Amino acid sequence: MKFARCVMLAGCLALHFPLQLAAVAPRLGPAPHTAPRIVLNPVGSAETGPSTAGTAAQPPQAYKLPPDKLAKAIALGRIRNIIDLAGSLLDLAVLWLLLATGVSRRIENWLRGITSRRWLQGLLFFALFLLITALADLPLDVYAHYVSRSYGISVAGWSSWLIDLSKGIGLSILFVPPILLAFNWIVRRWPRRYWLYAWFATIPLMVISVFIAPLFEPIFNQYESLGKNHPVLVAELEKVVARTGTDIPPERMFLMKASRKTNGLNAYVSGIGATKRIVVWDTTADRIPDDQVLFLLGHETGHYVLHHIPKGLALSAVGLFFIYCGCARFAGWLAGHFGARWGLGDEGMGLQAENALSSRSGFVVLLFSISVAGFVLAPVDNAVSRYFEHQADVYGQEAVRGIVTDPQKTAVAAFNALGQAWLEDPNPNPFIEFWTYSHPSTQHRASFAAQYDPWANGGRGEFFEK
Repeated sequence: MKFARCVMLAGCLALHFPLQLAAVAPRLGPAPHTAPRIVLNPVGSAETGPSTAGTAAQPPQAYKLPPDKLAKAIALGRIRNIIDLAGSLLDLAVLWLLLATGVSRRIENWLRGITSRRWLQGLLFFALFLLITALADLPLDVYAHYVSRSYGISVAGWSSWLIDLSKGIGLSILFVPPILLAFNWIVRRWPRRYWLYAWFATIPLMVISVFIAPLFEPIFNQYESLGKNHPVLVAELEKVVARTGTDIPPERMFLMKASRKTNGLNAYVSGIGATKRIVVWDTTADRIPDDQVLFLLGHETGHYVLHHIPKGLALSAVGLFFIYCGCARFAGWLAGHFGARWGLGDEGMGLQAENALSSRSGFVVLLFSISVAGFVLAPVDNAVSRYFEHQADVYGQEAVRGIVTDPQKTAVAAFNALGQAWLEDPNPNPFIEFWTYSHPSTQHRASFAAQYDPWANGGRGEFFEK
């Protein structure tokens, strides 16, 4: 589950919806915060280098890479960290430059000359805003795909990649401007308490976005019934479904044709209610044993059984109340100090602090403040996500007990397969893991799985008695 993409910034639908679209786009090589979705995404330890003379013997590592892959994983990990940090700083810089250079205000004035309809001005402004920010990110996106292809994770050609990127941008431009326009109207309608009404509006939008996310998946990838070519796997998955009490019939189990775009492995459950379904990548179904696939899906069902989605939404709602309030104050401070220089203030309303943010350019100030909050609070978001992911790991290992021969070995083997497929660094920098990883590192997960056996001495599991 991509909880790192569903908490802080996800609360603001303006940013949450494009991220949901990104979540269903093909995963061509996860950054540290988007570890493969079990996302085993976003989202990534013991020492793997030669031992130093005189040091105490270290326990054997549960997650290992052969020397050639280890060197690649370390190098790729560094590149991912740079791309991740550069992407975050670039997004902030673009928003600041749109304001500081007056581009945002000039676009706003230009659109006033094109049409007198205020709602149409807003839709066009926010569509152009999304297009500009997408184009600003393009060089880094191109480099990230180049790296993914160079390290053998992506197999998608440039034309295929560009088509998917265009689809994502197109969907964002189609759906996001009306949402931004609605929030902009809230700021204009209630200039002193807009953050509170925006918070009220955000909550149902968060729930809707989780529900409809699976509906966009076929736009990016091809799906077919899992039972068509893997009937034995479906029969085994039904055992996991029965043991966990999740209501997912075989007709809602799908195989995604991921091998056309990536060598990565993945399996997940998406949607809620009528849209809930199991998805197994064909790379996963074809390249690892069925018992490991069962563990991955056991992990995913854990998110549902343990109510991580409603818990995550509830935590998001509480956190966003304070985040919106704080961002409103920060944006007001920015408008007070830089408003005249940036040309803020709505036509006919002056440049007072309470209405400076009601213009389109003023709304960009709010988006900038939310982006700053998202960057600063990323460790909090990711800490919650890592806790949920660890719980799901425990649940998945317990869920397949009695279905697979050895849950411990199965879980460790699954983590190794995932780590090798995505070239996950066995030794991520602790600070990077703390700040950017939405999942515990692969080493931590495999090490825990190797020693977790609560039934060994007549005990019981955390979630299952037997």
